[in-house]
Amino acid sequence: MKKLVVLSLLCFSVSLMGQIKKPVKWEWKLNRLNATEAEIIFTAHIDRGWHIYSTEVEGIGPIPTGVEVEKSKDFELEGDLVPVTKPHVVFDSAFGLELGLHSGKAVFRQKIKIHTLSSFAIKGAITAQACNNISCIAPEETDFVIQADAFSPVPATDSSTALGEAQQEQDSSTVSVKTENTQPATTIAGSRDNAWMDFWTAFGWGLLALLMPCVFPLIPMTVSFFLKGSENKTRARLIAFVFSASIVVIFFVLGILFSLFFGAGFANALSTHWTLNLFLFVIFLLFAASFFGMFEITLPASWINFFDKQADRGGIAGAFFMAFTTVLVSFSCTVPIIGTVLFSSMHGEFGSAMVKMLGFSLAIALPFGFFAFFPSLLHSLPRSGSWMNTLRVILGFLELALGLKFLSIVDLTYHWHFLNRDVFIAIWIVIFTLMGLYFLGKIRFVHDEPRDHVSVPRLLAAIVTFSFVVYLIPGLFGSPLPALSGYLPPLTTQTFTSFISPQGQVSQPSATSSPVLCDPPKYAGILHIPFDLPGYFDYDQALACARQQRKPLFIDFTGHGCANCRKMEENVWSHPEVMSRLRNNFIIVSLYVDDKTPLPENEWYTSPLDGKVKNTIGKKWTDFVISRYHVNAQPYYVILGPDEKMLVEPMGLDLNPQHFVAFLDTALARYKRKY
Repeated sequence: MKKLVVLSLLCFSVSLMGQIKKPVKWEWKLNRLNATEAEIIFTAHIDRGWHIYSTEVEGIGPIPTGVEVEKSKDFELEGDLVPVTKPHVVFDSAFGLELGLHSGKAVFRQKIKIHTLSSFAIKGAITAQACNNISCIAPEETDFVIQADAFSPVPATDSSTALGEAQQEQDSSTVSVKTENTQPATTIAGSRDNAWMDFWTAFGWGLLALLMPCVFPLIPMTVSFFLKGSENKTRARLIAFVFSASIVVIFFVLGILFSLFFGAGFANALSTHWTLNLFLFVIFLLFAASFFGMFEITLPASWINFFDKQADRGGIAGAFFMAFTTVLVSFSCTVPIIGTVLFSSMHGEFGSAMVKMLGFSLAIALPFGFFAFFPSLLHSLPRSGSWMNTLRVILGFLELALGLKFLSIVDLTYHWHFLNRDVFIAIWIVIFTLMGLYFLGKIRFVHDEPRDHVSVPRLLAAIVTFSFVVYLIPGLFGSPLPALSGYLPPLTTQTFTSFISPQGQVSQPSATSSPVLCDPPKYAGILHIPFDLPGYFDYDQALACARQQRKPLFIDFTGHGCANCRKMEENVWSHPEVMSRLRNNFIIVSLYVDDKTPLPENEWYTSPLDGKVKNTIGKKWTDFVISRYHVNAQPYYVILGPDEKMLVEPMGLDLNPQHFVAFLDTALARYKRKY
C-alpha cells in the first residue's frame, strides 16, 4: 500500500504543475518479413534527464512499457512486446525494486502473425511512464495506426536497383512515423546473405586439408621449431602468431586474385564456355588421379628452396617466408582442395571466393597458432599413418564426382545431350559404390596397406556411402532428389521422368492438360521449361501471346549452369499450388542467359551497353536483363502487364513455396484490378 501511495503522490505532483510535459516522442514502422510474419518496431525518443521503464516490472512499481492492439481477423499478436535496446538495470529506492530503465533512445519490437495477403490496418496504443530524478508523469498512451499493404516479395539479390519507371509504381519500402496522425508503409525483408554458409563450408574444407599427409606433419615440426628457436617463449609465440597470420594473408590474397579474375562479371561471360569448363573438368580429373596415388602434383624445387632460404633469416620476416614455404610444401595436397573451394564460386556472387578463402585459411592457420601457445598439447596429436592416405583417396572420389558438374555445364549450354540427368546420376552411383567398397577394403590403391579386418569407423563410413547410393537410385527414374537439385542436370534432360515429386505432383504431366499457346514457341526443340509447363523462349513472342490471352507475363531469367535455378524449379515450382498458377494464370517465358545457340544473322545487334555484337541467345538475354532491370543474377523472376510495367517487385532465390505463391497471387490480383 505504501508503494501505491508513493506512486500516486508522484503522479499527482506532476498534475499540479499546471503544464503538460511530453518528454517521450514515439515513432513506429512495420517490417514485413514474409507473407505470414511481420514485426512492429516502436522507437521512443526520450528527452535528456528522463527515462521510461522496460517491458517487465516485478512486483508493485512503475508502469512498464506495453502495447495494446485492437483485435483483427487479418492478424494476431505473437508473444509480448520485447525491448530491442538493452535496458539499464538500477535499484530504485522509491519502489524498493531493481528496474530496467531506458533513456535517450529505446527500441521495442512486437511480432505479429498475418492471416491475409491483402492490405489491412493495425490500430492500437503504446503505453509508457516517464520519470526523472524528481518526479514521474502519469502513464501516457500514444495511439498509432499502421496501414500494411498487400504482400509484395522483393528480389533476393542486392543488385535490383534503379529499375526504371515501372518500379516507381511500387510501394515505398521503408517509412518511419513520428506522430500518431501519420501512417507508415511496409518494410519488406529480403533474403539472408549466404556468406556465413560459404565461410563455414570453406572452413570445413580447410580442416580436411589439415589432415593431408603433406600438411599434418608440419604442425608439430613447425611449432617445435618456433619454441626451440628462442629461449624467450613470448617472442617465440609472437613469431608463431606472425607465421599463422601470414598463412591467412597468403591464402586470402589467392581469394582476392581469384575474385578479380573469376568474379561474377567474369563468370557470366566465361563460366559456361566449353573451353573453360572442359579445362576445369580435366583439372579435377588430375586432382583425383593425384589423390589416388597415380602421381604427385609438385612445384619446382627452386621455388621452395628460395623461400626456405628467406625463412632462415629469422624474426618476423623469417616467419612470413616460412609461412610461404609451408604453403608451397603443402601445395601438392592443398591445391586440389583449394580448387574445389574456389571453383565452387564460379557461378556465385562477386567476393564469394574471398569469403571462402578466409574460412579456408583460418582453418589451416588455427592449429599452428593454437599449439604454439599450448605446446604441451603437441603430444596428444595422433601420429601420421595410413589414415591420411585413406583421406586422400576419399577426396579423390569426391573430386571425380564434383568434376562432372563442369562437364554437365558444357553439355547443357551447347546441347550436346551426352550427359543427361540419368546418365549423370548413373556415373555418380558407380563412383560412390566404388567409394563404399573402398571403405570395406574390397579396393586398394598404390599406397594402401593390406587389411585383414574392417574397423568400425570404416564400416560406418561405408554405411553412409551406400545409403547415399540408395538415395540416388530413384533419380534414374525421374525422382527430383531435392537435396541435390543444385548439382544435378535439370529434370528436363531426364530420359524417363514419370515420377511423383515430394509434393505429390507428377513431374511431367501430359501435354493435354496444358493451356494452348498462341503459336509454336521458337527454340522449343532445344530449350525446355520444367515439368512441361507451356511457355516461350523469346520475349517478343511471349509478350504478344500474353496480350492476346489477357494474362500477366511471367519472365524466368535462368541459365543452364544456374544451380539456384534448379533449386527453385525442383523445390518451389514443383509445388502443386505454384504449378497450377504458372500453368493456368500466366504466360511463361524462360530466357536462358548462358545458351550458346547462334541467333539468325538478321537478329544480331550491337549493344549500347558494351558496344559488342550480340549473336547468341544467351548474349541477347544477358544484355536484355542488364539493360532493362539492371541485374546480372539468376534466378530472377519478373511479372509484367501488357504495358510491360512490373506488377510486383521481382523475386530472386527463395525456397519457400508459400512466398512464391504470394508473389504470383499479388501480381495476378493487381493485373485484374489494373487491366
